[in-house]
Amino acid sequence: MKVSLIQQSCSHDKAANFKKTEGFIHQAAKDGADLIVLQELHSTLYFCQTEAVENFQAAESIPGETTQFLGKLAKKYNIVIVGSVFERRAAGIYHNTAVVFDGKEEPVGMYRKMHIPDDPAFQEKFYFTPGDLGFSPIKTRFGSLGVLVCWDQWFPEAARLMALAGADMLIYPTAIGWNPADPIDEKKRQLDSWSIIQQSHAIANGIPVIACNRTGFEEDPTNKTTGIEFWGNSFIAGPQGEIIANNTDSDFEGVVAANIDLQKSELVRQIWPFFRDRRIDAYQGLLNRFNE
Repeated sequence: MKVSLIQQSCSHDKAANFKKTEGFIHQAAKDGADLIVLQELHSTLYFCQTEAVENFQAAESIPGETTQFLGKLAKKYNIVIVGSVFERRAAGIYHNTAVVFDGKEEPVGMYRKMHIPDDPAFQEKFYFTPGDLGFSPIKTRFGSLGVLVCWDQWFPEAARLMALAGADMLIYPTAIGWNPADPIDEKKRQLDSWSIIQQSHAIANGIPVIACNRTGFEEDPTNKTTGIEFWGNSFIAGPQGEIIANNTDSDFEGVVAANIDLQKSELVRQIWPFFRDRRIDAYQGLLNRFNE
């Protein structure tokens, strides 16, 4: 199957963001994509740099404007699309939600982000209620998709639970970047850590990992911070953690694509039988916050 990631910058203009995304989806579909993955919160700026109640106006229901936009494209090109929505579930309950389409206008499944960060410039706990759908892969004609979102990518437990539930691949729509004031060596450490942790999930679970990050500089509207330089570097890794496709230009906007062979996962698990050798009788401590 051919997987395509769409990496782009975003603006205040939602219609312009949609138009840019549509152009890249058209390009990817024309080039034979079976599965297209979009970045986290791709229809808006990354508004979580600050805590502002007016930003809740950007939330939408499912179905809503973004799901209708993506569903029409999934049907038009007969492809699988993984998109992202700032979901308004009810008054006072909002989620950071990934939605999956499989050649039809209606979603075949969704995932609500489980791990919610609260860091300078990433103040997501103000906006998002933690997900309650668990770690359940979403079935499509191209396999079961273990869709997680951004901060989830740092937690091996999430990746493992998706894999144990039968995910054929792990997919991470992402919005992560640098503090522009950080020195170059610190930026490199952060980027390397981001890539390595996700490649390790591929290795530990014997399945491909697909990470789609946004790019571009977005200023802090309050000027309390120096804003975020989203570092791009979207990539596709195979079941041994090998990089199959990426673009290391942090400013790149466009499509990153590769063919992946899901049958390879079984061969890898035969030579690296991590699932066979798990000591499930001795892992009770993982359910504790901390083992003192």
